[in-house]
Amino acid sequence: MKNYLLMISLLLLMTTVMAQTKTITGVITGPDKQPASNVNISVTQSTAGTVTNTAGRFSITVSPPATLVISATGYRTVTFPVTTSTAEISISLEEDVARLDEVVVTGLATNVKRRNLANAVATISARELNGIAPAQTFDAALNGKITGAYINANSGAPGGGISVKLRGVTSVFGNTQPLYVLDGVFVDNSSTSGGLNVVTNASGSATTSSQDNPSSRIADIRPEDIENIEILKGASAAAIYGSKAAAGVVIITTKKGKAGKTRVSVSQDLGLIEARKLLGAREFNGDRAAGLSSDPATSTALRAQFEAAKAAGKIFDYEKEIYGNTGFARNTVASLSGGNEKTGFYLSASQKDEEGIVKKTGYRNTSVRLNLDHRINDNIKISVSSNYINSSADRGFNGNDNAGVTLGIALSSTPSFAQLHPDEFGNYPANPFAASNPLQTIALMKNNEAVNRFINGFNLEAILQKNNKSTTSFIGRGGVDFYNLATTVLFPSELQFQAINKGTSIQGNTRSLSTNYILSLVNVFNVSEQLALTTSAGLTRETGNYNNILNIATQVISGQSNVDQAGASNATQFRTKYQNEGVFVQEEALIADAIILTGGVRFDRSSNNGDATKYYAYPKAGVSWNLTRMGIIPQTFVNDLKLRAAFGQANNVPAYGSKFTSLVVSNINGNPGSIVSVQQGQPGIKPERQSEFETGVDFTVLNGRMSFQLTYYTKKITDFLMQASLPSSSGFTSKWVNAGDLRNRGVELGMSARPVSNRDLVWNTTLNFWKNRSTVTRLDIPSTPQGSFGYVLGSFQIEEGKSATQILGLNGRGVGLLGDAEPKFQMNTYNDITFRNRLSLRFLVHLKAGGQNINLTSLQNDFGMTSKDFDVIGNEAGLPNGIYRISKVGTTAEEFVQNSGYMRLREIGLYYSFTKLPLSYLRGVRVGVSLNNWWTITKYKSYDPEVSNFGTGFSTGVDVLPYPAVKRASFHLTIDL
Repeated sequence: MKNYLLMISLLLLMTTVMAQTKTITGVITGPDKQPASNVNISVTQSTAGTVTNTAGRFSITVSPPATLVISATGYRTVTFPVTTSTAEISISLEEDVARLDEVVVTGLATNVKRRNLANAVATISARELNGIAPAQTFDAALNGKITGAYINANSGAPGGGISVKLRGVTSVFGNTQPLYVLDGVFVDNSSTSGGLNVVTNASGSATTSSQDNPSSRIADIRPEDIENIEILKGASAAAIYGSKAAAGVVIITTKKGKAGKTRVSVSQDLGLIEARKLLGAREFNGDRAAGLSSDPATSTALRAQFEAAKAAGKIFDYEKEIYGNTGFARNTVASLSGGNEKTGFYLSASQKDEEGIVKKTGYRNTSVRLNLDHRINDNIKISVSSNYINSSADRGFNGNDNAGVTLGIALSSTPSFAQLHPDEFGNYPANPFAASNPLQTIALMKNNEAVNRFINGFNLEAILQKNNKSTTSFIGRGGVDFYNLATTVLFPSELQFQAINKGTSIQGNTRSLSTNYILSLVNVFNVSEQLALTTSAGLTRETGNYNNILNIATQVISGQSNVDQAGASNATQFRTKYQNEGVFVQEEALIADAIILTGGVRFDRSSNNGDATKYYAYPKAGVSWNLTRMGIIPQTFVNDLKLRAAFGQANNVPAYGSKFTSLVVSNINGNPGSIVSVQQGQPGIKPERQSEFETGVDFTVLNGRMSFQLTYYTKKITDFLMQASLPSSSGFTSKWVNAGDLRNRGVELGMSARPVSNRDLVWNTTLNFWKNRSTVTRLDIPSTPQGSFGYVLGSFQIEEGKSATQILGLNGRGVGLLGDAEPKFQMNTYNDITFRNRLSLRFLVHLKAGGQNINLTSLQNDFGMTSKDFDVIGNEAGLPNGIYRISKVGTTAEEFVQNSGYMRLREIGLYYSFTKLPLSYLRGVRVGVSLNNWWTITKYKSYDPEVSNFGTGFSTGVDVLPYPAVKRASFHLTIDL
C-alpha cells in the first residue's frame, strides 16, 4: 500500500510540474518584415533566455504566467505576457529612434539601458563614423562628432595627429588625451618624435620636441572594423577606469560574427586629395623686387633678376607648386563574417594607400583583424580579438623652425622670381633668399614613420551560480598592445642647409608594450519584481614599457643613410615603465525599472606616484529617475522623462620620473661620467585629482520620434602638476609640484528626431550644442607664460582667477588679455535622409564659434615679404599691410591672436543601394560619392583654423606654417555576398 501511495504521489507531482512549465515558440521580424536574427529573448524575474536563429525563430520554456522581454540593438524593447494558452507568437520590432533601449557601459563589467543612465554618454555608430565621407585616420574621423569635445589637428601631414580634449582642460602638463579602450585593451596613444628638432632647432638644442609634429598612435586603428563607440566624457562616468581615464574614455567595440549564413563584403574607395586652401603669394614688380633689400647695390641686382625672370617667363607660384598637387587615394576592405549558435567569427583585411599634396609624402596602412566568439556551454563564453597593423607615413618637413629650413619657412621668404628648379643634370641651385631650397628638400629628404603593431584582446564570461533569483558571473577582460615604431629622417649632404653638418641621418626605434587586465565578479539579484541589485567587484592592473632610442649622425657619406656611415654620431635613449593597480566595488539598484541608484569606489596606486604603495580612493555615485515609467507623468505627449545626477572622481598620475633626481651624462676631463640633473626630484609628489558633478534631464516626445538631452557639469582638478623654478643656490633649476586647482563648467544640449517617416522617405536628424569655461581657482607658484613665444607674439599663461586657456600678450599698453583658445560654443548637426530605402543622403555640419589661435604663419610671410596682401593698404596708418603688421611686433601681439571660428561641411555622402539583383549570390551592391572637409566658412588667415603645431598637450592652437589641411572627394563601391 505504501509503495502504491508513493507512486501515485510521484505521478501527481510530475503532472503538477509539467503543468507549471510551457514551451513557447515564435518568430521575430524587423521593421522591413524580414526575419531578425540574434534577438535576445529573456524572462522577467528569471535567468532563462535565448536568441533567435537566422530565420528569426526561437523556442523558450517558461512557467506561466510570465513576461517575455524581446530586445535587440537599435530596436525598441518589447514585453509580451505569456499565459497558459500562449503557444506561438509573432512580433515585429520597431526602430529605437531615441536609442532609449541602447545598452551603455556603467562599469568595468556592467551596463544599463540608456533610458536609465545617470550620465550623458555619447555614442557613435559605424554608419556615423565611417559611412558618410571617410577620413584618412580613425582620430580624424572623430572630428565634429563628439558633443563636449575640442579637437584640433596637429598637422595636415599624412598619418594623422589629432588633439582631443573632453570637457575642457584636464591637466596642464599631465595627460590631456582620453583613454582609448579597444575590445577591452587599453590602447597606447603616444606621439613619438623623430628627432627633427636636431635640424630645425624649434626648441633650442634639444634632441626631440613636441613641435616635431609626430602622429598619434591611435591613428593606426581602422574605422572600417568598428561597430560602435561610446565616449565617457568625465569622471562621473569614467572614474571606474582609474588613473588613465582622467581625461575621459573612448570605448571602441569592433565588429563580431553572427549566427547564420556566412557573409562576404568587399569595398573599394577611390579618391582625390587637395589642399583645403592656399594662401597665395605677393605679386612682384621691379620696384617691389628692389624693395626686398635696403642695400642699393643689392636692390639694383634684385630688380635686374626680376626683369630677367619676367622676360624669360620664369615667374613661379612656388606655394602652388609645392602644396597644390592632387593626391590619389585608394582604400580596399574585404570582410568575412558568420557563425552558428555557439561560434561567431569576423575576419577582415584592408589596405589604404594615399598620396599627400606634397610630393613624396603619403600614408599607407595595412590591417588584418580576426574576432572569434565561442560559447563553450551555457555557462562559459570566450572572445578573442586580434589585430595586426602595418603602416608607413611619409610626413614631410613643415612647422616651426629657427633654422629657416622647413618647407613653409623657406617658402615664406622666397619670391616668385627666384630660380629653384634643377638643371638638366638634376642639380638644384642654392636659394639666395632662404636657408634652403624647398624643391631640393622635397626631392632629397626623408621623414618616415613605420609601424608594426599587434593588439590582442581576450574576454571570458563564466556563470558561477544561477537560480531563478540570482546569477553570479566571473568576467575577465584584458589584452596586450605591442608596437615597434621605426622613424627614419634623412637630410643628405647635397641639401643647401647641410653645408655644415654635411648630411644628417636620424634613425629612431621605439618598442612599446602595454598590458592590462580586469578581473571581476558580478552578481545580479532579483529581490522582487520591483527591485534588482547588481553588485560588482574586482581588480585591475595596467603596465607599460616604452623604450625610444634615437641615433643622430652627421657628416654622413654621400649616398648613404646608415648612421655608421658618418663622421660623427650621438645617441639618446628615453625609457619609461609604469604599473598601475586598482581595486573597485560597485552597487547598482534598479527600482521598478524606473530608478537607478549607483554607488562605487575605486582604490588606485601607481609606480609614478611619490608613494607607490599608497592607495588613493576615488568614489562615484549616480541616480537616475524615470518619471514616466514610475507613472508620475502620463505617457501621452511626453513618452519618456528622466532626471539624472552623477558624481565621480578620477586621477592623473605624475609625470614619469618626477619623483626622482636623475643623473645625466657628462664629459669630465675627457672621461664619461654622470652628474646630478638640474631638475630636483619630489618623493612626495601626488597624483592630480579630478572631481566631476553632472546633472541633467532627458525626455522624448511624439511617440519616441523626438528626444532631448540637457546636461550641466562642474569638473574640478585639484593639485594639478606644473614645474616650478628654484633658486640657483639650491643647485637645481626646477622641480615638479602640485601647483594648484582649476575648474571647468559647461553645458551640453542635444536633440535627435525623425521628422519624416513613411514608405518613401525617412529623415533622421540630430542637433547638438556644447560650451565649456575654465577657471584657475588656486595657484601656489608664480604665474609665468606657458608655451608659444612669450608676450611679444602671444602666450598661454596659468593665472589664478583667470581662464586656464587664456592668451596674454603685448597690447600697446603693456601685457593684457588678447584671447582664449576655448571656443565660445560649438554646434553640430548630422542628417541621414533615405528615399525608398535605396538612395541615402548623409551630411555633417560643424560650427565652432570663437576661440583664438596664435597665428604666426602670416607673420612669417610678412617677415619674408611674400604675403599676398603685403602691398595692400588697408589699415589706419596708411601703410602697406605687410609693413604695418611688422611694425606692430614688439608693441602689440593683437595682430597675431586671431579668431579661429568656422562653419564647416565636414562630411557629405550620397549612396544608392541595389538589393534586387539578377544574381542570387549577390545580397546587395552599394555605390556612393562623398566629400570630406570640402567647404568651410572662416575669417581665419591661414591654411586651416584647426591647427596645433605644438602637439597634443596643453598648448594647442599655435599655427606656424604647418603642412596644409586637406579636403577629399571619394567614390565608393561595396559588394555584399
